[in-house]
Amino acid sequence: MKVVLSTLNAKYIHTSLALRCLKAYSAHQFDIDIAEYTIKDPPMNIVSDLYARQPDVIGFSCYIWNIEETITVINMLRKIMPQLRIVLGGPEVSYDVEHWLNRIPEVDFIVVGEGEETFHHLLTELSDTQKYHLVFGLAYRKEKNGVLEPIVNPPRPKLNLAELPSPHRFAEDLPHLANRVVYFETSRGCPFSCQFCLSSIEVGVRYFDIERTKSDILYLIESGAKLIKFVDRTFNIKRDYALEMFRFLIENHNGCVFQFEITADIMRPEVLDYLAEHAPPGVFRFEIGVQSTNDITNEAVQRRQNFAKLTRTVTKVKESGKIDQHLDLIAGLPHEDYATFSKTFNDVFALRPEELQLGFLKMLRGTGLRIQAKKYGYVYMDRAPYEILGNDLMPFHDIVRIKRVEDVLEKYWNAHRMDHTLLYLIERVFDSPFDFFQRFGDYWEERGWQKIGHQLDDLFTRLAAFLNDTVARQAEIRERLDLGVVLGLMKYDYFLQHNYKPRKIWWEFMLAKEEWSNWMKRLAREPEQVSASFAALALSEKELHKHTVLEKLPFDLGQYLQEGTLSTERDTLLVMIYRPDLKTAGPANQTFMMAIPRIQPSASPH
Repeated sequence: MKVVLSTLNAKYIHTSLALRCLKAYSAHQFDIDIAEYTIKDPPMNIVSDLYARQPDVIGFSCYIWNIEETITVINMLRKIMPQLRIVLGGPEVSYDVEHWLNRIPEVDFIVVGEGEETFHHLLTELSDTQKYHLVFGLAYRKEKNGVLEPIVNPPRPKLNLAELPSPHRFAEDLPHLANRVVYFETSRGCPFSCQFCLSSIEVGVRYFDIERTKSDILYLIESGAKLIKFVDRTFNIKRDYALEMFRFLIENHNGCVFQFEITADIMRPEVLDYLAEHAPPGVFRFEIGVQSTNDITNEAVQRRQNFAKLTRTVTKVKESGKIDQHLDLIAGLPHEDYATFSKTFNDVFALRPEELQLGFLKMLRGTGLRIQAKKYGYVYMDRAPYEILGNDLMPFHDIVRIKRVEDVLEKYWNAHRMDHTLLYLIERVFDSPFDFFQRFGDYWEERGWQKIGHQLDDLFTRLAAFLNDTVARQAEIRERLDLGVVLGLMKYDYFLQHNYKPRKIWWEFMLAKEEWSNWMKRLAREPEQVSASFAALALSEKELHKHTVLEKLPFDLGQYLQEGTLSTERDTLLVMIYRPDLKTAGPANQTFMMAIPRIQPSASPH
């Protein structure tokens, strides 16, 4: 019996841990292949590839991001392979099971919940007695009085994780480890009861054997893995366990990057102290679900959160400068209107996370909040991803406006295109971070930019257009905004975005040709005026012409970057050197940046 396990990942770089767990459990007895695609792949291509494999049984792992595309593939497969047995599993089909059996008549079986043992038992029955009523955790159809009726067997007891084989030892995965994300679980379950999350349904946390976990991680690192994402719902729920794992990863990382979901308000001080002292920069990334800072909202969704403790954790991690943090928000939770959500946004942005993800509530099947949807007046999409369209406190109009915030937040802050510029605008010009992103998002939408693509230059010119129009129309912004300063910061940020000397710029140079030429000669003759590190490069005038861009800024950039104070009494000569071939201990892009107070060069350099 030929078995194919398949899924449609969100992106090519993603891999499916679920498929590998199923194969590891059953490969000793059955001929099993894994076939992964993406939701962007044409259905005909997917079906053609699956058909070429000639499976007897095919299992699809289903999630909110791939269920609709998977259904399209299933419909096509059934028409060309009528004898094929089609099995579904995964979180999207583990709830409202009868709905899925009725909606997708082409499907033969649904594996509910943890799938390893149930799927193996199903394969055994398919190849032998076909007594499906004996398979705990299975849903299927049975004919009764000439009508096919859905049958949902009792659930299967939780698996003993110590008995599960490793899903990380397949030889066919080795060539791809360096270029794809490896998903890894050290535990299953969640200790919390957040009513918008599927993890709240499973009570308790179970752990895999820690020695096997370490062995698998070492194997992946030694085999070339570059990014491992732990899917544990709360990696740091046990202090001693988290500390031991952090220590192990620090000692053995070999350049691999690890991403964790942590609960920040329960992170112990001794763990934070250890990370601040020992974690190598850039090796760990933390994903922290804040969701809301509104107490009544957190109470309504049974979310226990101490924002003061969370703030201390995020602040200490940030001050260490070693770990990037990704903080999540959810718009549309109960008791959260536009005003309170804007406060939540500002509360969290004040922590200056490297990434702030603004998501929108999804009414997932099986969650308590979906069951209570009428209580809060929720309306939401009938099909995945079940995103809300509004509720009693946050109508669709507000949802749409917040989506504009999300759009520019992703393009500017999360992409880190111009951090110096954004912080200047947020801290000194606009009323709040949310105010800036909302105004800019509205402006972006008004001009239809959401319908067209953008290059790097477009991001700068569109922000400049917004600021110019805002100054012209709104006196309170005009009083606080110095366009010369913000344009100077935008130029600085623009140069920082390049690893090679930019071939063009989107503004007119401040330096006249003769002045620029005089500076080039002076920098070659007296490089120590810039800095000792600049002088150490020993660049000739010819090399400066090849590798350097100069620009004049109408304020002291060095003072602003070091002290945060703005002085317009002196200009800055900005010297940007691009030497990607230079072998030196510096930025990863091997780009050197020096800002110096402008010293007016003589008319002649001689």
